[in-house]
Amino acid sequence: MSMRVRILTLAAVLAATASACAVPSPVGGTAGGGPAANAGPRVGGCQVMPRDNPWNQDVSALPVRGDSQRFIASINASQRTLHADFGTNPDYGIPYVVVSKSQPLRTIHYTAYGDESDKGPFPIPPTAPVEGGARSTGDRHVLVVQQGTCRLFELYRAFWRTNRWDADAGAAWNLSSNALRPRGRTSADAAGLPILPGLARIDEVKAGHIDHALRFTVSSSQRGYILPATHAASSSTNVSLPPMGLRLRLKASFDLRRYHGQSRVILDALRRYGMIVADNGSSWFVSGTSDRGWNDDDLNQLKTVPGSAFEAVDTGPIRH
Repeated sequence: MSMRVRILTLAAVLAATASACAVPSPVGGTAGGGPAANAGPRVGGCQVMPRDNPWNQDVSALPVRGDSQRFIASINASQRTLHADFGTNPDYGIPYVVVSKSQPLRTIHYTAYGDESDKGPFPIPPTAPVEGGARSTGDRHVLVVQQGTCRLFELYRAFWRTNRWDADAGAAWNLSSNALRPRGRTSADAAGLPILPGLARIDEVKAGHIDHALRFTVSSSQRGYILPATHAASSSTNVSLPPMGLRLRLKASFDLRRYHGQSRVILDALRRYGMIVADNGSSWFVSGTSDRGWNDDDLNQLKTVPGSAFEAVDTGPIRH
């Protein structure tokens, strides 16, 4: 599980920009209805962010950043290959659940970053799955998509306490909107991003294609972010370290012929949509849902993909 360092900053509420990144997307475990090619991802009957949202943007033709090699080298300093941070073990991966429009609202009590979080109540049931399991001491993310309203609710370090949820931080997202968090404000993720839109899901892989970027972590980051991220997760001014929101793309020159099955679907997505730095943790760890449908042998192929096979693409300036 990732370790995070958060920087509390005074967040100014700004209007969403055209390059905004939105949020949510639903369901816990396997969700029905894999996304059709080019139609955009769907969960629980909801489109996961508009088709023009950054998460759903094809970045295969974007220019490479001038500082790409520097960022790749710094990420490689702690680990040099990809790793699927999910698999058949239910303690790995990030679960999510889809609830109905009539799901009762529950009080949310914030224990750390309440001034940067969205106030409840949220329609999160007491039985909602927690990342790592009920006894986890890690990030303990809780993700809920509500059908009918198509809203996404996410908590960080969440614990059910008799009649309420205690959480370090939380955010509510409108899956049909490109609106960003206010600049400088976190979410349930260190970068101020929604989590669900960046997860590899088993229903997508079984359908043969993932039509969005993926979320991944790095061991160290700088005090800066690139939209649609809105929050830095470090106090370091080392410009060689990646900022939150940095987008990497699998190089077109990397030979994929040896890869097959679930790993091949993931790698095809990383070549077309890339992956976004979302939190501090183990470098090159790619996020996916918690689901017994994963094939660990297939996923282990990712461990042979070197960090040098990636390049950072230009999606905007680093903000401090």
